[in-house]
Amino acid sequence: MSSLAPRRALFLDRDGVINHDTGYVGRIADMRFMPGIFDLVGLARAHHLAVVVVTNQSGIARGLFSEDDYAELTRWMLARFAERDAAIDRVYHCPHHPDASVARYRADHPWRKPAPGMLLQAAADIGLDLAASALIGDKPSDMQAGAAAGIGLRVLIGDATGVGQPDGIVPAGSVGDAIDILRDWLRQSPDCTSQSGKAEP
Repeated sequence: MSSLAPRRALFLDRDGVINHDTGYVGRIADMRFMPGIFDLVGLARAHHLAVVVVTNQSGIARGLFSEDDYAELTRWMLARFAERDAAIDRVYHCPHHPDASVARYRADHPWRKPAPGMLLQAAADIGLDLAASALIGDKPSDMQAGAAAGIGLRVLIGDATGVGQPDGIVPAGSVGDAIDILRDWLRQSPDCTSQSGKAEP
């Protein structure tokens, strides 16, 4: 058993945070990265945070693209981050939806945000300190999943004011704003001890 202390992590939603959310992005041709996203992940890597993507992918449940399409896109996406020295450690996705047109994905699955299943699984797989971790998303369901998992910093992209948001959510108008928020948060927290020389494949 490892004696290493739990790591901190940066959790990222995908559509609307990593890439523009143009509606059920499931193929390489449809992927357009958000400005600043490589810098955001690079900042997390420089501070030895694990970087974990947690994404609902109901386009699979709706039959709009297949698991193979999604897997091909994910491999391509990971390669783009790796070549920018901004490697992502893990990607978790939930293809299920209660109203799925594809019967085998028709379920209210515990991994589907706002449930915290993907975050909890990542914590178990990697050994993460969720209270000392951050999550950046663009939907209330991301924030709800983060709260349910006990994530310490929850940043909502696309909200520059925070008016009407529950306590504990930090608003960010853009990924660029999220970079500043994450940098300030890292300055206020003890630096992470590096426990991994490089990202996992």
